[in-house]
Amino acid sequence: MTTLPAGWVRRPVRGGALCVPERLAASARAEWFDPHRPGAVAVGEGGRQAAWFVEGAHGAAVLRHYRRGGLRARLGRNTYCWLGEGRVRAWAEARVLAHLRSAGLRVPEPLAAAYWRRGLCYRTAILVARIPGARALAGRLDQADPRAVAQAIHAMHAAGVWHADLNAYNILFDDQDHVWLIDFDRARPGVVRPARRRKNLLRLRRSLVKVAGARGAQWWDALDGAYRQLSA
Repeated sequence: MTTLPAGWVRRPVRGGALCVPERLAASARAEWFDPHRPGAVAVGEGGRQAAWFVEGAHGAAVLRHYRRGGLRARLGRNTYCWLGEGRVRAWAEARVLAHLRSAGLRVPEPLAAAYWRRGLCYRTAILVARIPGARALAGRLDQADPRAVAQAIHAMHAAGVWHADLNAYNILFDDQDHVWLIDFDRARPGVVRPARRRKNLLRLRRSLVKVAGARGAQWWDALDGAYRQLSA
């Protein structure tokens, strides 16, 4: 893949750069990535307390600043080693989202991505379109159709993308009850072999069991059966 998604442009900002689709280039500002901007509201479900609902010239959106979790956070909660502009995490995620959308999957539209470099480290953030009426799978197992979720995951794998953190909060339903997949940080493009597919599904199972116990495991069994049928 190229450094930027097709049809995107790069703009310098103090300490780094941002990239946006051409249609937003004239209005793009570094202030889009400020979580303290007027009207920003923290997202309260899932994540690492690093996402905000925002409004602006880009429309209704979700701003997410990248943060480490677990033991890796000891290396720096929100900084990463600089490996070149092509390896910036937000830009990589924007490329994956653009690829999946071109393949017809329901994933958020990427609106902008940025980084700020300091020496050998950098910070980064992404802005994606907000999904109308979004509700996480974690809170609606009783209403969610396992087959519909299996179809979405299977389509993602068929499009050549492996999700690094497929969990009950990264599967959403919009106000029309369509399934969406979100949070493609560290996603890996390429052929997704059976072992990798299984790893994604088992990661989701662990999340569902954590959220809903035996009921979550039972729901996952139905999803797993539907996924196997799709793969047959």
